[in-house]
Amino acid sequence: MHVLQPKHSKLKAEDAKKLLQELNVSLAQLPKITAEDPALPKDCVTGDVIKIERKFNDKTVNYYRVII
Repeated sequence: MHVLQPKHSKLKAEDAKKLLQELNVSLAQLPKITAEDPALPKDCVTGDVIKIERKFNDKTVNYYRVII
């Protein structure tokens, strides 16, 4: 992982389900990320939800993607 690359982590199934209910979206409505993306953790498969932590000044903002 590069210093400037945001942290990518895989959500557990129950956390992903909670997130989808919280955001009131389906898995298909999340933005996509390909399984070949080099930033992904090693144990990811298609359909997993990824949390991306980007830092702006003193704040951390979370983004979510589904692996296709």
